[in-house]
Amino acid sequence: MEQVTTYVGIDAHKKDLFVAMLIGAAPTPVTWQLANEAGAVRRMVRKLERAAPGPVHVFYEAGPCGYALQRQMATGRIACDVIAPALMPRKPGERVKTNRRDARKLAELGRAGLLTVVQPPTPADEAVRDLARARDDAREDLQRCRHRLGKLLLRRGLHYSGKNWTQAHRRWVDSLTWTHAAERAVVDDYQLAIDHTEARLLELDARLAELAEQVPYREPVGWLRCFRGIDTLTAMLILAELHDFRRFGSARALMAFLGLVPGEDSSAERHRRGRITKMGKCVGPPGPGGGQLALSTSASRRARPQGTTYGPTGSGDRDRGQSATAVVSTVPMHGRREQAEVEGGGRSGAGAGRFHLGRPATTRGGDPRRDWPTVTACARREGDGCTSARIRGSAD
Repeated sequence: MEQVTTYVGIDAHKKDLFVAMLIGAAPTPVTWQLANEAGAVRRMVRKLERAAPGPVHVFYEAGPCGYALQRQMATGRIACDVIAPALMPRKPGERVKTNRRDARKLAELGRAGLLTVVQPPTPADEAVRDLARARDDAREDLQRCRHRLGKLLLRRGLHYSGKNWTQAHRRWVDSLTWTHAAERAVVDDYQLAIDHTEARLLELDARLAELAEQVPYREPVGWLRCFRGIDTLTAMLILAELHDFRRFGSARALMAFLGLVPGEDSSAERHRRGRITKMGKCVGPPGPGGGQLALSTSASRRARPQGTTYGPTGSGDRDRGQSATAVVSTVPMHGRREQAEVEGGGRSGAGAGRFHLGRPATTRGGDPRRDWPTVTACARREGDGCTSARIRGSAD
């Protein structure tokens, strides 16, 4: 006899949970409300197990409440899925939105199989991800602290001829003479904030470096460091957000997950493709730079043609690039045409499996700097596909 599945939609908020339960093909759900507390959730789990004649499938949207509810509800009979809210079907003419309607909609769409499930991280993975995001928060705080001091000096007409935020620049700031004591107090406060934030950043970097030497991060970090532009911190940030490259079936799936796919608005014989959608998960919290920090940084380093330098390149990066050729070239391709196309830009033969942009795009006046955003987007997309294919091939 076929078991009857019970579908439950939960509209989760900080204080309350709004629940809608559909038993089998029932047209009308049973709804109720409870407090978002551990004891109340345990009582709800027991209630669902008593009322449901068979397995129970629970759905709620990903949001600020995190994955705590999913972990509390997962039992032998209850399967709890976290849903991507941006990918939920929506009726264009629907203008009424309430908590109970949202819960009912989740139950109905879940029963119809129209919801996109988010893969929840393990508690250990989530802890590492929070550490990586804390490090990025410290980086943004340091940038803000430096901006405050820099703009104060700019308002006073004080300009340093060398490179800012070096030891020489610090000595120059300390040597400045201020007419009013209030100005000296402001500068001292800004410098104290910079020193404190730099110490935070160094401590968080050391913690991430320690984790990179431990299982299960040691081996994938070593794989990622074979790619030019990716070092330990960038590798840890990517792994903390993506968890595992193998959960993406193809390089294109990773590109779509990161929002590095072009938009399209086609109808009948008209085909129109737009810009990169950027409607995906940012590797690193969105910030003043627009998000996807780690991928942007590594992609801009990969995209530089030989002989063209737009910034310093460390000797460690060059040494790692030389050793990476032997390491990465030994990874089997398993004869997959998709991987070869992604890695070689559609080429075959001796050029396949190599990422190469040639000269930078020059469509407006011949200055590669003007087209750098386009070059970076292309490098980010194709480089991520190449990285995904190589890492999945190594893991397999």
